[in-house]
Amino acid sequence: MRIRSGAINMTEGPILRNVMLFALPLVIGSVLQQLYTTVDTLVIGACCGTTSLAAVGTSAQPVEVVLCVFLGIGTGVSILISQAIGAGSLQRACGLCRTACAFVWICGAAVGLLGILAAQPILRFMQVPEDAMELAVSYVRIVLAGSLGNIGYNMNAGILRGMGNSTASLFFLMVSCAVNVVLDLTLVAGLGMDVTGAALATCISVYVSWIVSIVYIRRHYPELGYPVFTLKASGKQLKAILHIGLPIGLNHSLYSLGHMALQTLVNSQGSLFMAGQAVAGRITGVANIAVSGLSSAATTFSGQNYGAGRYDRLRQGHWRIPIASGVITLMGGILFLLLRTPLLKIFTRDETVLMYADRYVSVVLLAQWMFAVFNSMICIVNGVGLVRYTTVINLLMLWAVRIPSAYLIRAWFDGTWIMLCFPISFFFGMCCMIGYYTFSRKWKEILGRPNPDGMV
Repeated sequence: MRIRSGAINMTEGPILRNVMLFALPLVIGSVLQQLYTTVDTLVIGACCGTTSLAAVGTSAQPVEVVLCVFLGIGTGVSILISQAIGAGSLQRACGLCRTACAFVWICGAAVGLLGILAAQPILRFMQVPEDAMELAVSYVRIVLAGSLGNIGYNMNAGILRGMGNSTASLFFLMVSCAVNVVLDLTLVAGLGMDVTGAALATCISVYVSWIVSIVYIRRHYPELGYPVFTLKASGKQLKAILHIGLPIGLNHSLYSLGHMALQTLVNSQGSLFMAGQAVAGRITGVANIAVSGLSSAATTFSGQNYGAGRYDRLRQGHWRIPIASGVITLMGGILFLLLRTPLLKIFTRDETVLMYADRYVSVVLLAQWMFAVFNSMICIVNGVGLVRYTTVINLLMLWAVRIPSAYLIRAWFDGTWIMLCFPISFFFGMCCMIGYYTFSRKWKEILGRPNPDGMV
């Protein structure tokens, strides 16, 4: 199967150049995502107040718990598509697309209904303060009503990434951001709908992105035979998708569940501390944009070259890409650290909120480079289908290191410094992946294979 123009062929050419070209649209897309979540924060902070700001900040975690498992399954689709493309198998790629489409329709409505019913019990478990509870429940329920669109968009984005096309996702996000900003200004600032308006803006914009992605795939990749609607899934293809994607998805979901446990600690410090973390998260999120783009590029690089039998390129790229990701993330972190004070004041003028936000930003920005290295290494290993070790390490990093250290910090030191748990866990995860690269027999065996053409 020929890789179409506009897509990146990771099996040929300079490795880092291809990775950067692939990652650039994803990085820009991450900036756009941060911008439109930032618009939510700015509009809510200006028009609604601290309680609404805290409600939106704490609502992100339960939404992630519900949706992240499907984001991981979308990553599984991306990995298998990239392997099929590398191997030149159009038939396999077509079957994966049809099965992914059926999976979206089967699961999307059920997930939305489950999330709506579970919103209030989850937020009560998170100890959301009563002054923010009603607003948080409203936000979660409306956003989860958009689960079908969210799952569908992420599945389609995974298909395109596997094809080597990262530019299309940027276009989808541009459309989504424009819709979200217009609706934010209309519903929240104009009509005074508070958190409900912000949630509706997010929900509608996600559905628009999904529809646009369907039209794009059908028009630009007709050879995939992508259906608008189907409930017919290939059992063999679905098993392959779930074999790789489900561990990644469950890992993401348990990861988000763990962050809910951390959010419980944050909530226990009061609404001002909650608002400070919500504001700081906008800055650290923007500074972290290179991680997601380069990690997705690492997955596609690994999958395409593994599928094509280009083990020589795997050997060359498995260290270069994580190091590049770490350096870029560190440079971005330093830049935002220098600019943190004026940036934080864009969101709020409350001195206590600013103090907490400044503390969070300073701690996390100096440590994110370790997470960038760790995540790129994980994505390279995942790209060849070896997801078991990476899943275990991800869970250990959160449940055995980050959460216990956060509770210990609160118990022995000061709960407003619990963000120190992030650099501790980042260092642990990075060391574990370096150990895997160095000592894993399976990984060494894959890297030591000769290419089909005999090249070693």
